[in-house]
Amino acid sequence: MAVSGDPYFKVGAAVEVRSTRGGAFKPATLIAKSSSGTSFLVEYKTLLKPKTKGKPLMEELDVSLLRPSPPQESDDYAFELGQEVDAYHNGRWWEGVITQISEGSSKISVYLHVKHELQLEPSRLRPHREWVDGEWVPPPLQEKNVSAPKGAKVEEGSLVEVHIDEEGFEGSWYAAKIIEDMGEDKCLVQYRTIRTETGEKFLKEEVDRRNIRPYPPETIMVDGFDLNEQVDAFHNDGWWEGWICKILSRGRYRVYFKHSDEEIVFEHSDLRPHQNWINDTWVLASQVYFISK
Repeated sequence: MAVSGDPYFKVGAAVEVRSTRGGAFKPATLIAKSSSGTSFLVEYKTLLKPKTKGKPLMEELDVSLLRPSPPQESDDYAFELGQEVDAYHNGRWWEGVITQISEGSSKISVYLHVKHELQLEPSRLRPHREWVDGEWVPPPLQEKNVSAPKGAKVEEGSLVEVHIDEEGFEGSWYAAKIIEDMGEDKCLVQYRTIRTETGEKFLKEEVDRRNIRPYPPETIMVDGFDLNEQVDAFHNDGWWEGWICKILSRGRYRVYFKHSDEEIVFEHSDLRPHQNWINDTWVLASQVYFISK
């Protein structure tokens, strides 16, 4: 969180603004400071004011939405498969994970936490870092380029999915990162989509290891989903298990959730094939016969 007296937040400094929707960061410059010291006037570097001839958008924002511009890596920095990164797209930095690095290709595939996959040049990527109590985590000098999971391990630093073992959360999984192994089959995790009550930081929580699984591999359905197919639907910050009960027009589907006994319409981009973690292997769910209510 930014502090009004922080030396990093002086007029003229390059900063990034956290979006209240989607979690992206927008590059900006501090233009002026309020008399109270709790807000700044910023000028965006990539956003333009509507109905103007290229005039940059300016906005007064609370200091809690600001952070310094992250440090830059050397030109020979090597990204790794599974690494958590920020991807520059549409004038913003989006958090994601590297899903493919192909030999002979100049681009890297990145799956964004907002459920989009892109292929980008390495110059449009950077290691993901959090600004915590006036410091970058992990710090630049200690960056070892191994922050992401290798294969399908569940260990400190791994990107995982967590099941919340409470009534009303049956059949749902939430993206998280393992912060610390607490012992006694418990881990401290930080969610990637669930924020604290103030909304300033992502929620940290101690969970049982039995409720943790590796982050599933990306599976793209080019031809669409079939009737009765078991899927996961992104809803209320998590992936919920359901079944396709009706195929609608314009790439939409009606999905049935047996745990809540309800049906909801989703776009194709909000769905993924359902996979089960069985004997340390991801297995695609077979189609099942849909039983109507």
